[in-house]
Amino acid sequence: MKKIKTKFKGLYILKSKNNFDERGYLREIFKKKILNKNFLFEYYSFSKKNTIRGLHFQKINQQGKLIIVLKGQIIDFCLDLRKNSKTFLKTFKRTLSATNGESLFIPIGFAHGFIAQKSENIVLYKNTAERTKNNECGIDFFDRDLNLKL
Repeated sequence: MKKIKTKFKGLYILKSKNNFDERGYLREIFKKKILNKNFLFEYYSFSKKNTIRGLHFQKINQQGKLIIVLKGQIIDFCLDLRKNSKTFLKTFKRTLSATNGESLFIPIGFAHGFIAQKSENIVLYKNTAERTKNNECGIDFFDRDLNLKL
């Protein structure tokens, strides 16, 4: 497993090798010595093709997130909301799939969302803080000021 830096401070691509054989494949998804984070809360989502999820974030008790596609393929979007960041209001976009061996660690201070591309898509989220329903916020994916290239 490799940790690959992006132009966004603290946002990393994790690249793992899928070990294929006649039964299927095996893939590592997390190693603490590669990504030194304490994950406290996990969940997964199931999305049909062309489903849009996000852009979500927590106002208080913000979360760092490790995004792993267990089935299918998504186009992942991360919007930097950190006011003192060089990449403030810039978007990172990446295709993640069950077979390409890439996951994404998104640090605190980002809104996150994705577009599901296959008929069935299962995404696992490992979070550094628990979700608090009263602190959930969203940004419209189609906001013209964001100019997201879907």
